[in-house]
Amino acid sequence: MLKAIIFDFDGVICESVEVKTEAFRQLFKDYPEQLDEIIKIHVENGGISRYVKFQMVYKDIFKKELTPQISQELGDQFSQLAKDLVIQSPYVLGAYEYLKNYYDKYLMFIVSGTPEEEMLSIVEKKELVPFFKSVYGSPRSKGELTKLILEENKILPEEAVFIGDSINDYDGAKEAGVKFIGRVSPDLYNPFKKIHTDALIDDLTGLDQALQSL
Repeated sequence: MLKAIIFDFDGVICESVEVKTEAFRQLFKDYPEQLDEIIKIHVENGGISRYVKFQMVYKDIFKKELTPQISQELGDQFSQLAKDLVIQSPYVLGAYEYLKNYYDKYLMFIVSGTPEEEMLSIVEKKELVPFFKSVYGSPRSKGELTKLILEENKILPEEAVFIGDSINDYDGAKEAGVKFIGRVSPDLYNPFKKIHTDALIDDLTGLDQALQSL
C-alpha cells in the first residue's frame, strides 16, 4: 500500500525549469563562446546541485580549478537571479490541487537539488508548508535523502514513490529502491527516452491514475 510520495520541485510542482536555465545563462553571460556548452551541462544534469554543475563547467569547459570562494560566489549570484522567479513561477498543471486534496492521505516530501535552506524558504513563500511532512535539498544527494525519509518514517521502499523530471531523480529513486514516475513536459527535453520508468505523466492531473497503475 502506498504511504509516501516524494516530489522533486522544479518541473514537478512548479514550472520553474526554464527560469533556472535563464538564470544559469545570465550567470555565465560573460562567456558567450562557451555559453551553449555551459547551458547543455545545466540542462542535461537536471536535479543536480548547482555547485556540482559549477565544478563541471570549470573542469570540462574552462579547464581550470574552481575555488571554494568562487563556487560560493556563483551560488549566491544564482540564488539572487533565480529564487524570486521560482517563487513567482506557476504551478505544474494539477500540482496544487493534488497536494491540497491528498496531503492528509499520504506522507508527502520534497527532495530537491536546490540548497535546503533556499528550498525551505521557497516552500514557505508559496505557502505550501502544510502539505509536506519534510522538505529536503542539497548538498545531500537525492538517493541519500530518499533513504533517510524511508528510515526516519519507517516506510518500506515498496510503500513509496518518487515523482521527478530528471535522470538524477530517477537514479535517486532507484538507489533507494522506490518506484519512479517521470514528469515530462511536452515543451521540454524528455530525459527518459532510453529508460524504463514505472510511469510517465505530462502533468499532475494524471498523477492519481498513474499511481493506481503501479
